[in-house]
Amino acid sequence: MPHLYRLHPELEATLPHLALGTSPTPVRRLDALDTACKGGAEIWLKDDSVFGDGGWGGNKVRKLEWLLPDALRQRRTTIVTVGGLGTNWGLATALYGREHGLKTVLALIDQPEDDHVRAQLKRLRDSGAELHFTHSKARTILSAPYLLARHFTGFRPPYFLPAGGSSAVGAIGYVEAALELAEQVQAGELPEPSHIVIPVGSGGTAAGLSLGLRLAGLQTHVVGVVVNDTLRLDEPTLTGLAVRCAKLLRSRGARIPENISPAGNLDIVTEYLGPGYGYPMPEAATAQALSADREHMTLEPVYTAKAMAALLDMNAHGRFGDGPVVYLNTNGPR
Repeated sequence: MPHLYRLHPELEATLPHLALGTSPTPVRRLDALDTACKGGAEIWLKDDSVFGDGGWGGNKVRKLEWLLPDALRQRRTTIVTVGGLGTNWGLATALYGREHGLKTVLALIDQPEDDHVRAQLKRLRDSGAELHFTHSKARTILSAPYLLARHFTGFRPPYFLPAGGSSAVGAIGYVEAALELAEQVQAGELPEPSHIVIPVGSGGTAAGLSLGLRLAGLQTHVVGVVVNDTLRLDEPTLTGLAVRCAKLLRSRGARIPENISPAGNLDIVTEYLGPGYGYPMPEAATAQALSADREHMTLEPVYTAKAMAALLDMNAHGRFGDGPVVYLNTNGPR
């Protein structure tokens, strides 16, 4: 049973959930990385890369646990969404949607192509999703009415999702993850972290964690490392998404006190983006290699390696104080 149902039992009847992964995801101290980097706060891992029972993992699956049943509740048959050429989000949606009878239509925006992106494109083609190469954000916006209109089923429109599934419903996945982390802290599996570091590609993970940590009573700050310059991902925007998520939960019956606000526990950093979304960054390549060599942890260059580079640099400069700091691995490939 989701932690959210235990905290607010009234949601079980009004907010459907579809189990797509096994929880809790493991936590462990990254001792070898601590030793290699010398000094700063203790570094811990919460490994969401293993979340997902359908051949693909990561943070997108947590969002889909709430998004897919919402689409099914509304009797939709098609999901229309958007992402870059190497979108983890699009692939996860296609694979898990197909398992539950939902077709996925993807509008794909250009990004720098490397081996990672080319491999992902092959997976996308094999997933059964309908792919539309719209190339740019502007052309995607112009194409949206056409894509939505052609996928009506009777009088029912397709279920539209923003990039990354970062809607108020999608953010619930990381409200749930924050409650899960709080239970692991209470059980003594790790100390209460002062900070948790994540990549920010569309904002839903950061917004959900921000709200969920407040609901759980933890003082942990979310450090969101922006890796996408094609969307507005500043602190007011992500706080606004967290507020909409809280409003949705209240509308479904959750008795969330009005004085609980996610504001104040979310820090957005932008200096680790490099040249732009999907472009390589030497510091990220170093963090990726170090994580693989010292901790046998697989990161990818677009999101998770940049977030790890940020964590290591910020930790070396004492920006987490005494910590400990948790790195949330949101990577998806198996």
